[in-house]
Amino acid sequence: MLEMAFNVLIAITISVVTIYFYVNRKKLSQSIIQFQRVCNKYNYDKQSIEHKTPNGEVVRYSKYVPKDANDPLNDQPPNDPLKLNYITHYYDQCRTMNDVLTTGAKLSIDGNCVGSINKARNGVDWFTFEQVLVRNKHFGDGLLQLGLKPKLTFGIYSMNTPEYTIAEYACYRHSIVVIPIYETLGSNICAFIAKQAELSTIFCDTLDRVVNVLNNASDFQFLKHIIVSHHDDESISAWSDNQQHLETLKSKAQSLGLTLHSMKQVEQLGQQNAQQDHPPGPDDLAVICYTSGTTDAPKGVMLSHENIVANFSTIMFHLDEYHIANTDVLISYLPLGHMFERVCEAGTLAAGGKIGYFSGDIKRLSDDMKIIKPTFFPCVPRVLNKIYSKIHENVSSSAIKSWLLKTAFESKLRQYENGIFDNNTFWDLLIFNKIRALFGGHVRLIPVGSAPINGKVLNFLRCALGCHILEGYGQTECVSAATVTSIGHYETDHVGVPLNAACIKLVDVPDMDYLVSQGKGEVLIKGSIVCKGYYKDPKKTQATIDQDGWLYTGDIGKFNENGTIKIIDRKKDIFKLAQGEYIAPSKIEDIHMQSPYIMQIFVYGDSYKSCLIAVVVPNLALIQEVFKTRGKILDLNNNDELRANKEIKQFIMEEMQKWNGIAKLKSFEKVRDVYIYPEGFTIEEGLLTPTLKNRRFALKNHFKQQIVDLYSKLE
Repeated sequence: MLEMAFNVLIAITISVVTIYFYVNRKKLSQSIIQFQRVCNKYNYDKQSIEHKTPNGEVVRYSKYVPKDANDPLNDQPPNDPLKLNYITHYYDQCRTMNDVLTTGAKLSIDGNCVGSINKARNGVDWFTFEQVLVRNKHFGDGLLQLGLKPKLTFGIYSMNTPEYTIAEYACYRHSIVVIPIYETLGSNICAFIAKQAELSTIFCDTLDRVVNVLNNASDFQFLKHIIVSHHDDESISAWSDNQQHLETLKSKAQSLGLTLHSMKQVEQLGQQNAQQDHPPGPDDLAVICYTSGTTDAPKGVMLSHENIVANFSTIMFHLDEYHIANTDVLISYLPLGHMFERVCEAGTLAAGGKIGYFSGDIKRLSDDMKIIKPTFFPCVPRVLNKIYSKIHENVSSSAIKSWLLKTAFESKLRQYENGIFDNNTFWDLLIFNKIRALFGGHVRLIPVGSAPINGKVLNFLRCALGCHILEGYGQTECVSAATVTSIGHYETDHVGVPLNAACIKLVDVPDMDYLVSQGKGEVLIKGSIVCKGYYKDPKKTQATIDQDGWLYTGDIGKFNENGTIKIIDRKKDIFKLAQGEYIAPSKIEDIHMQSPYIMQIFVYGDSYKSCLIAVVVPNLALIQEVFKTRGKILDLNNNDELRANKEIKQFIMEEMQKWNGIAKLKSFEKVRDVYIYPEGFTIEEGLLTPTLKNRRFALKNHFKQQIVDLYSKLE
């Protein structure tokens, strides 16, 4: 009887699959044909060109660097890398950031440009390109009435909103230099930036941020004007109270010698006093982006209009037929103070695409995506790791669901490896469409940056989300990405190939025993995306960019045989143990972060100790599932109990031992003891930079007592 029922179930399943594929046959073939057509343009065995210069240096560059700078589609680069013509633009009419909106307006399908979520109707309120251009014209002209002039600076201290974008592009219209300020930076850092950049005007999105500025006004010595776009804080229930609060803050500002304006007032001022535009040239400064230093004061990276346009343009070329288009919708949630997000948004707008801004609460990101329905989802590994963990957590209680998920993943991965990429398989119908629906159901492209990502997580999400996930490598000093993985290349553990706006070479780092002769060295970048230097800091500029234009990244890399590059270490993050051995903690952290059971880790050691210790934030949801198989249940709400749980600590130590072996770490590179920290490192506590990198000095101070305790047990 059971056997008969099982056979009937199989027959029904086969029938459903057959009908499904018959109905979707044409659609399937079209998506697969496009994918294979693009893949055939790549040679995955030789993804970049290697050239040796007369002095013996080895330089690698893209196969798509044009021979003629005026003909970017000519894919025959010169043999001499010193004579490369790097890409500077994708659209002929878009050479500066001031050209982005006008270019996008011509390419847009429905005219919509930027939008915010309307919680009342569960939809998006869109501004058209035409409306944005009118508003940024009025706002920019209004800024001139407040005393701003071309080449001066303008601070933006705000979360991502449509008004942020309107204000930003208004500055470009008049060659005013934008200074983004991370909303999570402390007041001392904001004051440092405002002083060095001589900010006379700061734009805020909420009255709460206006209060922050006013409370620290004594540190903002050049400040004259504050502009606020939103004054509808949820903490103020009634409109009249809200207006009263605004008037109170205006009075406070006046008492401090400042003037507080609403954005509407500045726009009205510009509308009444129209000014001639002051369009920038490609070499003019567009943005001074302050990097969030892990130890030092932040450095202001000077980025020209050409730098930024070249960066999104080179990615457009790299994506080939999958480039950003006027059918795309980007969800904006990563900080706009981070150039990765700014480049993604600029590329989307230039292509005539739309940007939907999230509600402001990262915990509601999935809900926001269901409303905005993005096709373009810029991401960082931390977000993808959480998605991966949540998916597995949801099926872990059922052996059947776990088996189905595993089988579905393995099946789709085999298809991808065989050149078949689509979202219409049986496994999509049964499992993966439900996962995609959590993210709006339309995501087709996910660029990932800021930190390494586990290869298993990467390929699983490629299958589950049914989209192209491309990992990139770069830094603010080269705008954003300098290398990106290729469409259709699903080998992991590398960061892709040089883009056609740059070339890369390696140089010896003898102190760390990294030699070019052995295929390893510090990564240097040259091209149209390399910044103009650090603002008001010629000494650091000279130490970072040499006279030939090579940017010294501080990262250690090696080129793989197929032309891709792998980042293996960090030059600056090194210290010496008591026995004289050099340690690169970020390298060790990256190795252990590949474990699905470790969410965050801080590796510590110093010259007075002979071994390493670490603070580990475990992935308790996944560990819980392992413990369930052992007949044990963790109380995930009791952090004190979790910190003291010896079995969790032992589990983490065993997991780290496993990765020690996989990475073949030397004995002195192995962590000897750990402290379990369930709460996690956060930006708000000052333990992470806004780009989610460890602040080593802050972490050391935060866990000062735990470090002492761990070492005392080892001595």
